[in-house]
Amino acid sequence: MHTYYNMDQLTLDLSTSFSPKENHVAVFINELVESLQINEPYIFGRPREYDLGAMMKLVLFAYTRETFTSRKIERLAEENLYARWLTQERVPSYRTIARFCVSNDVQELTNKGLTHLTEYLRARNLIDDALFIDGTKILADANKYSFVWKKNTIRFDQMNCEKLLLLMTELKEAYAVKEIPEGTFLTLDMVDELLTRMELKLEEIEKEIQSTKRISPNPAKKQRRKLKSQVRKLTEKREKLIEHQDQFSIYGARNSYSKTDHDATFMRVKENHMMNGQLKPAYNLQIATCNQFVLGYDIFQNPTDTRTLQPLLEKMNVTNQSHRYIVADAGYGSESNYRYLEDELPQHTALIPYGTFLKEKSKKWKTDEQKIMNWTYSEQEDYYIDPKGVRFNFHVYRKRTDKDGFIRDFKEYQAEKIDLNQEVIPAALTPKGYIRKITINLAWEYHKAKQNELLSTPETGKVYSRRKIDVETVFGFMKACLGFTRFTVRGLDNVRKQSGLLITAINMMKLAKISN
Repeated sequence: MHTYYNMDQLTLDLSTSFSPKENHVAVFINELVESLQINEPYIFGRPREYDLGAMMKLVLFAYTRETFTSRKIERLAEENLYARWLTQERVPSYRTIARFCVSNDVQELTNKGLTHLTEYLRARNLIDDALFIDGTKILADANKYSFVWKKNTIRFDQMNCEKLLLLMTELKEAYAVKEIPEGTFLTLDMVDELLTRMELKLEEIEKEIQSTKRISPNPAKKQRRKLKSQVRKLTEKREKLIEHQDQFSIYGARNSYSKTDHDATFMRVKENHMMNGQLKPAYNLQIATCNQFVLGYDIFQNPTDTRTLQPLLEKMNVTNQSHRYIVADAGYGSESNYRYLEDELPQHTALIPYGTFLKEKSKKWKTDEQKIMNWTYSEQEDYYIDPKGVRFNFHVYRKRTDKDGFIRDFKEYQAEKIDLNQEVIPAALTPKGYIRKITINLAWEYHKAKQNELLSTPETGKVYSRRKIDVETVFGFMKACLGFTRFTVRGLDNVRKQSGLLITAINMMKLAKISN
């Protein structure tokens, strides 16, 4: 039978009667947000207030639909049936959505939701006792040519200070001292004091010019022109000094930042379409997963992963969790991380290879005469003999402090320069004639041996082999499937909030998938 279709017929305004499918991702998002028991209204809505839970549900559902900008989320809330069911027919404006995504409530809600989800997964045995950690670089919402480099700032600041010292030396009469000592550390107060003296000097010259108006040519006017030119140059140098001080305060411990997002650091990312190794403004996203569920995350500004392990584990409070294994790749294999895991987390087993773990298994490495591990060692008398027959005796203990303040202990061995015939051994000297020396880090060798044993054991080796299919899969899904390769907000705090929304949305999609 033909159905009559007429868009102009009389209709009644009725709310949408809709029930979502069972195990749909919108259902899990609704259950998660309802479990948070949000009672506070959202006060940023215009011209009316919006429920905080409804806003949270809408944004999480939009992220599962590859929608990350506020204008597209507004369109989704208006056109998508599941989104209208979650918000109960309410469509917030894109400004309201944008304010919500960077509000202080988002961070608290995502952290609380992650805790509830972890308890839910553990109660249903969906996660086990292994924690897999890895990181990826995600582009910042900043122009790729807005870089400011610390080395350049240091160089320009030195040049500016040298010119400033030269100019201040030329103005020694106005500065009221005979000369500026070389190597003087310039401060802003010194420059301001000099400018004040020069302004007072200009006032005196102005009075002199007023009292000698009829003199022509007037030498006071010539002096005034010269002093004004010097004041202008000094003011320009002063502004540069302030600019460089501001840049140093933005850098912190970093080597670069972006002009359009000061918290972004220039890093080498994999999304390099020109294949020229160009650095781009980005953030380092670190996550901890188990069975492809993200149980913890954090955002860092440093491009390397080495110094991110300890802050991430402390934020997750791993000490009070039941995870037995902490698994990561060789990028986290440092002495500081090994020592932290052994001292602070003794109940956990770290499965983290060091940088040369695979290379040391090769035949080339084992036959390399330059590697100290291939030399002969006498444990009783504590000396090494290299393949050339040169003996290295213990000489002294050394300490080295890394950039981040970590102290490493070394044993230094020195080659025997004289043989039994009191003749110089040529092989014991460097090409420049110095005595050859080697250093051994006993703590590092201990941690390397420990990891070698753990990763060679079938039980723990099997746990480590899961790393690539656990945490790497989450990054692949995030970038390739959801298409999230660039943040849409600026600033470290706002990026951390958006990361929390993204992580929660990924967990909801994973939960919905395994429930079907």
